[in-house]
Amino acid sequence: MDNLLNSPHLDRLIDLALEEDIGSGDVTTQALIPPELQGEAHIRAKAILVVAGLPVAARVFQKLDAKVVFAAAVDDGQEVAPGTVLARLTGPVASILTGERVALNFLQRLSGIATFTRAMAALVAGSNAVLVDTRKTTPGWRALEKYAVRLGGGHNHRLGLYDAVLIKNNHLTAVGSIGEAVRQAIARAHPQLKIEVEVTDLEGLEEALHAGADRILLDNMDDATLRQAVELTGGRAWLEASGGITKERLPKVAATGVNFISMGALTHSAPAVDIHLRLVRTWM
Repeated sequence: MDNLLNSPHLDRLIDLALEEDIGSGDVTTQALIPPELQGEAHIRAKAILVVAGLPVAARVFQKLDAKVVFAAAVDDGQEVAPGTVLARLTGPVASILTGERVALNFLQRLSGIATFTRAMAALVAGSNAVLVDTRKTTPGWRALEKYAVRLGGGHNHRLGLYDAVLIKNNHLTAVGSIGEAVRQAIARAHPQLKIEVEVTDLEGLEEALHAGADRILLDNMDDATLRQAVELTGGRAWLEASGGITKERLPKVAATGVNFISMGALTHSAPAVDIHLRLVRTWM
């Protein structure tokens, strides 16, 4: 998180969120709260959850008003009970109230992903399968959402189009065949990049293995076919199960012997968790 906090990307994202919410000014707070009013507020969990995003929330207030002191009471990645104080804020009440919604949006979304991922990761515990995310992330939020996945016990697949070769169905349509696409990628991509290709049946798997793919994505195969794929591969390549992965199916897929299970729902369908901020005292 340290590198992310120091990145201009995060600052741009926070600036955009504050600009979107505040616009020309927080008219309610400006009408009701005198600038000199000081106060203390607590951010609390309202459900069992895995905390993610406290440094981001702190950054929101830091950028809005450096006089707001944000003191985290727990660590990112920690599972907490309902009612747990996650952070205490002191400083100008107007600034605390103006930054409240943006800070909570980051916390609720990221903690939701971490909480959901923790539950899914528990379903494959004890197997050899690694639960990974996908690029199905909120535009602009990818680094944050993948950070939340890691806090939840999941692992990151490629971060973008630049750090791994993944030959998908449309690439295959353009090139003409699995074998030719893999051979071209091996010849032209950087030698340190792993070559992964998507296949939909065992015939495609055999073609990918023969061409020398490092990792093979088994797309929308049923559990019986996944087991056959593992047997056929015999450790010659890493196998990733993808498509149609649900909470109910996860343990069954893990039991087939695949190396990875990619689950887009970790980021695109994780529900936000309930976290609130309450003002507990004020003074002049």
